[in-house]
Amino acid sequence: MTSSPPGPTPNGDGAGGRRRWAPGARPTRWAAVGIALLAVATLVLPIGVVVPSVAVVAWAAVVAVDVVVAGRLRATATRTTTTTLALRVPVPYTLAVSAPGARSARLRQPVPAELALQPSEGAGPELGGQLTGLHRGVHRLPPAVIRATGPIGLGSCDHPVGGDDTVTVFPDLPKARRLTAARRRGRSTDEGRIRSRLGIGTELESIRDYSPDDDVRQINWVASARVGRAMSNQYRVEENRDLVCVVDTGRLMASPVGDVTRLDAALDAVTTLAVAAEDAGDRVGALAFAAAVTRQMAPRRQGAEGVVRALFDLEPTEVESDYDRAFIAVGRHKRALIALFTDLVDESASRSLLDACPVLARRHALLIATCRDPDLAAAVSDPPHDVRDVLRSAVALDILDSRRRAISLLRAMGATVVESTAAQLGTACVRAYLMLKQRARL
Repeated sequence: MTSSPPGPTPNGDGAGGRRRWAPGARPTRWAAVGIALLAVATLVLPIGVVVPSVAVVAWAAVVAVDVVVAGRLRATATRTTTTTLALRVPVPYTLAVSAPGARSARLRQPVPAELALQPSEGAGPELGGQLTGLHRGVHRLPPAVIRATGPIGLGSCDHPVGGDDTVTVFPDLPKARRLTAARRRGRSTDEGRIRSRLGIGTELESIRDYSPDDDVRQINWVASARVGRAMSNQYRVEENRDLVCVVDTGRLMASPVGDVTRLDAALDAVTTLAVAAEDAGDRVGALAFAAAVTRQMAPRRQGAEGVVRALFDLEPTEVESDYDRAFIAVGRHKRALIALFTDLVDESASRSLLDACPVLARRHALLIATCRDPDLAAAVSDPPHDVRDVLRSAVALDILDSRRRAISLLRAMGATVVESTAAQLGTACVRAYLMLKQRARL
């Protein structure tokens, strides 16, 4: 990315709340130091008034010349970074500047609140750091700013260099692919220990000799007794099934769970689940809704990246979610696994979902994923210190009990409900998905 002539003032000041750099020439602190020394000399030395006055005028002229020179410097810069980021994954950032005639230069890269750059400011001809996307979506990276000092060092000027760049932040798709590859090898990286593969297949393909790595459920006891040695069933996991990830973007999805919103946690889980389904050979699609359907992508092969690109910039709205409208839209598909990512606050708030579920569950396999609320768990588990804590615990217990009743009703209707922390929601959804495939529910 190459520079352009000085343009408009960069917007955005980044994190930390420091004063914005604005274009404009100004004296440096050394100019003020010179004036202060002349004033002290006038008071201490018996040199009269004429000599100090002439000295002040001369010093001011020198400062003015240096300020003008600093303002006329033509600074250029080259900014090197990737414009596509994975959420919360830092990438290298380099800003190289050239300001011929300047005594020194200080660099700064303003960033919006959705991005972070460390360090964002430095002295010298080059600024190197790490650029991190803190929030999904398309964000504007404003021009960099060079504070160039004149040849004498008494004047400086801030020059915006370069233009606006667009930075797109996606959910961490590479991490989801790594987790899927580790799961395929029988190793769970999120738990740090080796685990057996989830699911052994749904359709018998052949009978072969037993291997020490086989699941005990694969042993064919009849064949083993007949040939006199251990034999195992070889299962084939059925492919070509459809998975539709349905994401609720209503007002309840704006509530925080830790450092993220429920919608952020849902989209991270959608990414992990879509990659796992793609790896299993299934078609993947997506639908997002609030009061109406806002995004829709039909199931397709190798659809994980398409799902991520279709949903990555979703934001929660301030309206109630219309489950009936969303289920009518998704119910037109042939039989599929419908993975609904929503919030189950309590039985009354989930009434519209409870009313709409039976229609969908009659034709499709239904998986409902929701996040646990750490604040409710803390209100119940932490020892109370005063009456206010006791009342908070009572309200939290009532909400959790109502939430459990809503989950019980959904399971009675045939839905599989996954409830997990925000960090583990994707892994829990993949586990439930593989179990449904194993039981031939999908």
